[in-house]
Amino acid sequence: MLKKIKIGTKFNLLLTIVFVISIVVSGAALSSILQNRAQTEVISKALVLLNTMTSVRQYTQDRVRNLLLPQLETEAAFIPETVPAFSATEVFENLRKNEQYQNFFYKEATLNPTNLRDKADTYEAAIVERFRKNPSLPEIASFRTLPEGTVFYIARPLAIKEQSCLQCHSTPEKAPKSQLVTYGSENGFGWQLNEIVAAQIISVPSEEVFNNAQSTWLGIMAFLVVIFAIVVIIINFLIKKTVIQRIRKIENIAQRVSTGDMSAEFEDKTNDEIGGLAAAFNRMKYSLTIAMDMLNKQNE
Repeated sequence: MLKKIKIGTKFNLLLTIVFVISIVVSGAALSSILQNRAQTEVISKALVLLNTMTSVRQYTQDRVRNLLLPQLETEAAFIPETVPAFSATEVFENLRKNEQYQNFFYKEATLNPTNLRDKADTYEAAIVERFRKNPSLPEIASFRTLPEGTVFYIARPLAIKEQSCLQCHSTPEKAPKSQLVTYGSENGFGWQLNEIVAAQIISVPSEEVFNNAQSTWLGIMAFLVVIFAIVVIIINFLIKKTVIQRIRKIENIAQRVSTGDMSAEFEDKTNDEIGGLAAAFNRMKYSLTIAMDMLNKQNE
C-alpha cells in the first residue's frame, strides 16, 4: 500500500502523525498546567478568606469578649458579639453582600450548636466526625456540589481550647442567664475541654475558574491547529517547488532517454543532492551514448 503512495502524500501523512502525537501530548500537558493553576487560584482565595475569618475570631475572643463579658449577667438580652463564631459569620455575611463574593460561603458547622444557624448538615457533620476520629488532621480540602454550583472548600477543626468557653457550654446552670433567655437550655451544652465540636469551613466557587481554564485550553489548542495548517501549506509549497517538481522533471527526462531520445538533457545546475543526481544521470547518459556508438561501430 505504502509503495503506491507518492512522496508528497507520504510526507504529509508523516507530518500529520507527528502533529497529532504532538497535539495530544502538548494538549494533555497544557490541560494539566491550566487545571493546576486554576486549583491554585481557588485554594489561594479560600486560604485568604479562611485566615481572615480566623483573625476575626481571635480578635473577638481576645478583645471584644473580655470587654462585654461582665455585661452578660446583667443584660436582659444575650450579646452575641461576644461569641467568636457569631462575629466571624456576621463579618462574612457582610462580605457576601458584595456581588463578587455572593457565592462564597463560611460556616462554623457544629454538631451541637447554641445557635441553630450553625447546625452542621449531614455532609458537614461527616467532616467534623473525621476530625474527631483523627485529631492530628490539620485540615480537609475537597470539592462539593451545592445548588449554586461546584465549590472548593477547606475545613479546619475547632476545639475547645479556652476554659472560659465552658462557661457558656458546659451546663445550663453555669451559662449566663441572658444566653438561656435568648437560646434556651436545650442546645450547645455538654462540651468538654479540648474536644473538637465544630469545623470551620470556607467554600469558594470553583466552576467558573475551571471553565475559564477550559476555555483558555480550547483557545490555545485551536490556535495551534491553525498554526499547523499554515505550516503544512507552506511546507507543502516549498517541498513541491524545491523537491517534487525537480524530481518529476528528472523522471520525465529519464523516460525520454530510456526510449532512445539521447538529445534530452538533465538540466539542474544546483549543488544540492537533486542537482548531483541530475549530473550523475547526465554522465550515465553520455557513457551510454559512447557505449552504444562503440557497439554500432563493432557491428559495422
